[in-house]
Amino acid sequence: MKARGWRIKYLRALRASCVLLLLVALAGDHSAQAKSDSGRSGGTRWGADYFPNVVLVSHEGRSLRFFDDLIKDKVVVVNFIYASCPDACPLDTARLSKVQQILGDRVGRDIFMYSITIDPDLDTPEVLAEYAKRYRAGPGWLFLTGNESDILLLRKKLGLYIEGLDTKLKDHNMNFIIGNQRTGRWMKRSPMDNPYFIAEQIGSWLSNWQTPSEYRDNNYAQAPELEVPSMGENLFRTRCTVCHTIGAASLRTVGGGDKIEMGQHRLGPDLLHVTHRRDRAWLARWLANPEKMLAEKDPLVLDLYAEWGEVLMPNLRLNEIEVQALIEYMDAETRRVQQEAPAAGSARAHAPGAQHH
Repeated sequence: MKARGWRIKYLRALRASCVLLLLVALAGDHSAQAKSDSGRSGGTRWGADYFPNVVLVSHEGRSLRFFDDLIKDKVVVVNFIYASCPDACPLDTARLSKVQQILGDRVGRDIFMYSITIDPDLDTPEVLAEYAKRYRAGPGWLFLTGNESDILLLRKKLGLYIEGLDTKLKDHNMNFIIGNQRTGRWMKRSPMDNPYFIAEQIGSWLSNWQTPSEYRDNNYAQAPELEVPSMGENLFRTRCTVCHTIGAASLRTVGGGDKIEMGQHRLGPDLLHVTHRRDRAWLARWLANPEKMLAEKDPLVLDLYAEWGEVLMPNLRLNEIEVQALIEYMDAETRRVQQEAPAAGSARAHAPGAQHH
């Protein structure tokens, strides 16, 4: 009985030792695999095994692999456009142009932007180079073309293709994606989002807030009181402010809290007094169908088109009520700016240290 009891204890101990060794071996193997995965894909599933490493050609004429050259270990913004798009793509590109402006020299240094055509038959590198010039794309923002099937695969992998919707160019998904491939953080964004909000997410959130935000010193006690915007104001803020301003102030806050830098490069003219400088019927037609007026070679449209670097105002798909609401807002905003101008001038004149002649 003693011998039998000893054998039972021995077998139990041996089994426990084997289980322990097996667990240690598995842990070691898992650790090695984790290190391998980390080296390959930032410790996430969003690595070389997920993203197609297809070849794309930039507007500068360079051949680049999507994973190895464009997104690996980088913070990126990726959207899909086509150069002949009359409505959504210009608005999307203008929004990203504003984001690029806000992020400054970080674009091309630790943030990279990629606009990929969905119409590679027409959008050659030369066409995309002209498109990039039109929207003042700086270093770090590439416009890319490639094989149509490869581009479709990228759209599906990035979650920017909607089966059944994307049957025609004009119906393609206009969301874009921001991501940090190294950490595996990815998020879809809308071109209608506030460009400051987009820039904050790209510049800080994607890097786990390791990069200080320039807005962190804001005092929320001094935040402006928000009012519910009118239809016209909401349309102007969401559709127009990426290209236009109303007034010559260097910096001001509109009703919804959007900051607008008046002195920086714009993609379109300032609209102060536009409702007085332009015939109302002409203005309504222009807001409703700008590409038709360009095709008709309206003299004023041709002048504006040439003056503003051949950037055509996108067709915002406004109905008659929205057109009139937008015109009314631009008229009211012009009056507001005019009324505030004398008060602002008087305040500057009586400020301490002001010179009087």
